[in-house]
Amino acid sequence: MARAPHKLCHRFIASTRGVAAIEFAVIAPMMLLMLIETFDIGNAIAVYMKVRTATFALASITNQYSTGTNGIQSTDMTAITGSASAILAPYSSTPVTITISQIRMSSATRAKVSWSYALNGQAYATGLNWQTLPTQFTASNACNSYPCYLIYAQVSYAYTPVLFSSLMSSFNLSDSLYVMPRSSACVQYQSVPTTC
Repeated sequence: MARAPHKLCHRFIASTRGVAAIEFAVIAPMMLLMLIETFDIGNAIAVYMKVRTATFALASITNQYSTGTNGIQSTDMTAITGSASAILAPYSSTPVTITISQIRMSSATRAKVSWSYALNGQAYATGLNWQTLPTQFTASNACNSYPCYLIYAQVSYAYTPVLFSSLMSSFNLSDSLYVMPRSSACVQYQSVPTTC
């Protein structure tokens, strides 16, 4: 009789019939969590790609205006920034911040804000010294003569995960782009600058 508990214990340890079920029970919750989280990761990637597309579109639309009709007016800028809503669809455009600015380079290392417009954010102050010129512009003269004007578009999106919003706070997906005016030396916004 003394051997029975020992044999039972030995038999229990040697048994492999329930190992797969135990392993599955341990791993399944983590695998399910990873599977569900791929939805949020995929959504974040999709939103980021739309943010990049919106940045390019806003810069491209803005740089096509010329100085012939005093450039861009407030209604034009509202329409330009409103195009971001169409690009970001089906995602909400509520958490988006847009800034479109024109930067005036007076030398390879000196630049100031000519004008700036912001939607859901703060525009840069006119005349503000611009410190963040790309190295491609500072290393060589990109426009053949100074002053040189650049359109700078920024789009930022506060992305909140759909499934794990209670566990994770929102995080910023952003992009920025410099382009040169196409139709004239600069783009006027409400008659600023007065001449290019």
